[in-house]
Amino acid sequence: MDQSYVNQKYSLSEIKHHYGENVHILSNPMAQSFLTKLSSPNAVQPILNSYIEYLYSTLLEAVVGHSFPRVKVQTDTRMKEFSEKGTLEIDVIDPNTHIVSVDLARAGIYPSHLCYHHLNFILDPKNLRQDHFYAQRKVNEKNEVVGVDVTGSKIGGPVDDAIILLPDPMGATGGSLSYAISHYKNEVKGKAKKFICMNLIVTPEYIKRMTTDHPDVEIFALRVDRGLSPKDVLLKEPGQEWDREVGLNEHQYIVPGAGGVGEVLNNAFI
Repeated sequence: MDQSYVNQKYSLSEIKHHYGENVHILSNPMAQSFLTKLSSPNAVQPILNSYIEYLYSTLLEAVVGHSFPRVKVQTDTRMKEFSEKGTLEIDVIDPNTHIVSVDLARAGIYPSHLCYHHLNFILDPKNLRQDHFYAQRKVNEKNEVVGVDVTGSKIGGPVDDAIILLPDPMGATGGSLSYAISHYKNEVKGKAKKFICMNLIVTPEYIKRMTTDHPDVEIFALRVDRGLSPKDVLLKEPGQEWDREVGLNEHQYIVPGAGGVGEVLNNAFI
């Protein structure tokens, strides 16, 4: 048997930063090109869904390669009919991996569905499910974020030994995601194996909130936006002067960011 694809290593292409080993900001020029188009005010439906589909396929590939368990399998190919050497020995993603993809409505509805859909092809579907969690930022009369407003959830059972995916496009303040993770840790039966946040764009403030509230959580993102930071900070590697980095405006929106992605994804601007 050819051992070339047994115990193979997977290496992420990511930018250098100082946010900690559980934070992965991917370096992917093609994904950046798609994300730049998605961030434009000209990106509306139906092309927006196509951008999201490509970008979350890229994120999912990185997450699966880096964080999912693998097993060695032997399988006969179509050539087995013609040659006794037609058997392949190779590492694959363990099909018995238990996955819960969390739809954090409303921006996370389509990204979570995409992850759920694609994983059904490589995992045993009975070990895969999608949960639904509705949490949004709570604001005061000045439109300042003051907390999280949770209006409901539909959680399909225990999470014993599950990898929980949270595909939410914009990692702005981290309030909603942190609340959702705390809910799974404290209110849902069973102990998850790990939590993985999958974001298109994150801010330094989001990373600080998540790594403080949940230091065990893995974060995968395509871009970190810190556009309101002082000029000298922007000349340094991300996280090198973390306390001086600013990515949120006075209304807690990401700058330069992509605007209200949940709004344009759903054509609902309230």
